[in-house]
Amino acid sequence: MRHPAHPILNALTYMPDRQVVQTPDLLGLAYTDLSISTADGETLHAWWLPAPNSVGHILFAHGNAGNIGDRIGLFALLIEAGFDVLAFDYRGYGRSTGRPTEHGTYLDARAARRALLEQPGVDPNHVLYLGKSLGGGVMTELATVHPPAGLMLMSTFSGLRDAARAVYPFLPRPFVPDAYPNERRIRTLRVPILIMHGDQDELLPLRQAERLYAAAREPKQLKVFPGGGHNDLIIVGGAAWFELVRDWARAVVQP
Repeated sequence: MRHPAHPILNALTYMPDRQVVQTPDLLGLAYTDLSISTADGETLHAWWLPAPNSVGHILFAHGNAGNIGDRIGLFALLIEAGFDVLAFDYRGYGRSTGRPTEHGTYLDARAARRALLEQPGVDPNHVLYLGKSLGGGVMTELATVHPPAGLMLMSTFSGLRDAARAVYPFLPRPFVPDAYPNERRIRTLRVPILIMHGDQDELLPLRQAERLYAAAREPKQLKVFPGGGHNDLIIVGGAAWFELVRDWARAVVQP
């Protein structure tokens, strides 16, 4: 079944960068380049970054702009916390083939999860998902079909219509597709959930995280970072962000 691209969805949502400027070795991180085939014939570029003495594994989905080369600082923190990382670029991003669509990002996440499970030493019961902004929507959908040990959402919207209203308040709501309906989907999940958001997010107001938190089942946690914007949560949070993610994720995989 074909899932055609929606022109408004694409214009509002996907801002890929084809050039991968930074690689993990810039920070001294060991990694392996992966080429991952999707169910519909695209090829994704991904990195497998193993952690010494790993206690678990994180599948990471990034936001709507750039590519995985812009996130190596985050990968270093997750590895320091004791977690292997598999990070992938959606179709049309970085070195991945194709063009991004909503359904395509869901297929990409499934393919990336399969690749993660194929890596040596990966315990399927110790896999967590971490999604940033758009990636939160991708990981929430994946969790509905392949539940993880735990789900972490950073600066994620309650649904694309809500996100569009926040960024483009004069755009008529009916013109925006009901894409990435995270609030509706999160109600169905029965996994531990950690939601992180800045109270000064200039793109996605805090109320979107609050809606996700209200809809989620226990066990759940909402951490609001004072002064945090959309793209500086880790910088503003500093040690508090690192310790939160490390301790929460370790508690999930080592109860």
